[in-house]
Amino acid sequence: MTQKLATAALALLATAGSASAEKIKFEYWYGLTGDLGAVVAETCNRFNAAQDQYEAVCVGQDGYEKAVQNTIAAFRAGKHPTLLQSFDAGTADLMLSGEFYPVTKLMADTGVAVDWADYFPGIANYYSSKSGEFFSMPWNSSTPVYYFNKDHFSKAGITEAPVTWEGMEEAFKALKASGQACSLAYAPSSWIDLEQFSMAHNIPVASNNNGYDGLDTELLFNTTLHVQHMENIQRWMTEGYAMLRTQAAGKTARDSFVEGECSVFFSSIADHNTIHKLKPAFGWDVQIIPTYEGVERHNTVVGGASLWVLSGKTEDEYKAAAAYLAFLATKEEQQFLLENTGYIPVTKSTYEALLAEGFYAKEPFINRDIAMKSLTYTEPTELTRGIRLGGMIQIRAEWTAEVEAALAGQKTMKEALDTAVARGNEQLARFAQTYAGKSFP
Repeated sequence: MTQKLATAALALLATAGSASAEKIKFEYWYGLTGDLGAVVAETCNRFNAAQDQYEAVCVGQDGYEKAVQNTIAAFRAGKHPTLLQSFDAGTADLMLSGEFYPVTKLMADTGVAVDWADYFPGIANYYSSKSGEFFSMPWNSSTPVYYFNKDHFSKAGITEAPVTWEGMEEAFKALKASGQACSLAYAPSSWIDLEQFSMAHNIPVASNNNGYDGLDTELLFNTTLHVQHMENIQRWMTEGYAMLRTQAAGKTARDSFVEGECSVFFSSIADHNTIHKLKPAFGWDVQIIPTYEGVERHNTVVGGASLWVLSGKTEDEYKAAAAYLAFLATKEEQQFLLENTGYIPVTKSTYEALLAEGFYAKEPFINRDIAMKSLTYTEPTELTRGIRLGGMIQIRAEWTAEVEAALAGQKTMKEALDTAVARGNEQLARFAQTYAGKSFP
């Protein structure tokens, strides 16, 4: 974030009243849990300690989905929070609900100067209108990578972590030949296997440029390269290169990797700090997600969450929320988040400052900015700027259920994806009916 915003944030905080005055409180509901949730709670503590006018009352909601669902229920009772941390899947629903205070307008109304052009395009596009107005404030941002066991790769004679799926399959074969029982710890993820895969290959998830251009949208992922990719994953499991590793199966993919059972797993860059804390007994590193040969690689897009200011609150609560957002946007607070998680900078100026300071040249941050390479690999196209699909939470759930059915041998992968598309299209049709006559701004 620019020095101008940092100064504005300090100015807001400097207007704090005396310690004896009662603080203006506002509620903030967040979805992160575990280590990452603890960092969110600490940002609230840091804000509350930095000034004596406002108090952020921060309440964990036990997951992103619950945070959104609980907020919808709270709206009906008139007990919703001022600020909500919502993940990418909730963006379209929140946009058309109209029950929010656009963060661009909030900051302007409260006199906080923000250099919105400082945000990376791959982040900005997801949370802003066609005209560039930010509806929510990007904060904890991520993109997917794969984690690999350097010791296993070395033993198998793999000198470079592959960046193509063909190269990855050859690596799986080499790992198996070297005696490694499990090359890939696989957990179905629509965010990685469908959404980010499609972004990197510049192929559609849905019509209307992934929903941006209208609500009369239909899913298309059962007609693209995604089908072949999911069939390949299924084949890798059949041929013994990959093993299903999920909480339901008894062990997560990350646990399998950290224990040294499997050589590779795919996840968010946000896991980078957590894996360091778990201290695997081997060398490891990260690489950008692969693409297929013959396809021009494109940028991946932002994951994680942004902060939405909700409607129906007092002017004082909005001033408090603006002060908190300005506080989080400073370089110091962005760096605090990055140091204690695996998330990436949301602004160019913070990233450039960190590079200049050698932040990514020292442990435990070495190579963590590989995520920035992935996110900024190309300028976003109409198909790689993000996804605007109503009911995305349910669409993801349908995809996951059908893929798991295919992996269990209950149907072919193509049949599973056809069913996921049909059920997802029902969700999209209901969304279009609910917001008939409206369009994404």
